[in-house]
Amino acid sequence: MKMMKLLAAAGAVACTAAAALVLLPPAEPACAADTTSFAEDVLPIFKGRCISCHQPGGDGYEKSGLDLSTYEGVMKGTKMGPMVIPKDPDSSNLIWLLDWRGAPQTRMPHGKKKLSTCDRSAIRTWIREGAKNN
Repeated sequence: MKMMKLLAAAGAVACTAAAALVLLPPAEPACAADTTSFAEDVLPIFKGRCISCHQPGGDGYEKSGLDLSTYEGVMKGTKMGPMVIPKDPDSSNLIWLLDWRGAPQTRMPHGKKKLSTCDRSAIRTWIREGAKNN
């Protein structure tokens, strides 16, 4: 008799747990739907570290023509060509310069500390996601 009560209790617990699993909404995958935003993620990096030189009137703008103060300026690129190849960060000159792959005179930002891995990763992800004006 004791065994029957224990089995019945165990069955009730199992049914309650199974019902709870069915009734609970599915868990959202962490960051699965998140995208990197130009306005919220990338532009603040440019404002904090790049725009002092790369905006109309700045030294970087005068030398290269690169304006990082607007989406249109970023996508226009430089006098020498585009800086961003949407969906291809490894071919984008902007990433090449920010990763300090070239000679010291081509490393950005000039004469300052390298952008953090997180900042460079955010820019790289934005480009990989299509470099959208979002």
